Amino acid sequence: MKKEVQKPEDLENIELAKLIVDLMHRMSVHHALWFGEVVSHLGMEAALPLMDRVWRRSYAIQMERLSGFFGFPLQEGVPAVVAGMPKKDLLSLMGELGKNWLADDGTWFQAVEASHGMTEAKCCNDSCLDRFSTFEAYSIKSFLGLPEKAGLDGLKRALNFRLYSRVNTQSIIDESPTSIIFRMDDCRVQSARKRRGLQDYPCKSGGSVEYRAFGATIDPRIRMECVACPPDPHPDEWFCAWRFSLPAGD
Repeated sequence: MKKEVQKPEDLENIELAKLIVDLMHRMSVHHALWFGEVVSHLGMEAALPLMDRVWRRSYAIQMERLSGFFGFPLQEGVPAVVAGMPKKDLLSLMGELGKNWLADDGTWFQAVEASHGMTEAKCCNDSCLDRFSTFEAYSIKSFLGLPEKAGLDGLKRALNFRLYSRVNTQSIIDESPTSIIFRMDDCRVQSARKRRGLQDYPCKSGGSVEYRAFGATIDPRIRMECVACPPDPHPDEWFCAWRFSLPAGD
């Protein structure tokens, strides 16, 4: 800022606009910190339905207020301008949001790595993936209306709704009546490293907690096994592969 300000009224319009964006960031962090504290005090099992309840109520309140302020109509609780977009544009927007999520994830990793080293960055990354994958699976499960024990069919559906599902290229193979193989055929992060002549990023520890948490949240009977993930060797056709199984009779 070019001058010392005492209150928001002292700001120019562009500075006020930047302040508005900062306020939105603070709200997002506050929401996430509430969830983190509830997880710490009550446990993940109790925190997930509370998050679902709070989000639905809070979203409705906030969207109604913004709708009234900006004068945009809502369609079933969603801004009509978004609901009215062509399907191809909405699907493309999903991909852009996934890329933004991935960029934010990478920025956090690099910041911790630069200040505290690779080991701490990987520890933070794995812990975050454990909690986030549990939350994302619960969120998808709620969105799709899946039953408590959704089985492998439910898992296959849920995997298509993850944030990075339209960023990376993935495939699912029905290995047997009681198991499937989920493959990451093209990974945005690993492919970028490959283009720069770098070795694969060793993401096996993070992937292991991520996919185990995701599968178990969709159905606690599901078991996960890593087929291969960097630093493991893998064929050119895919970067990592994971086996999900649900033994007959479970």
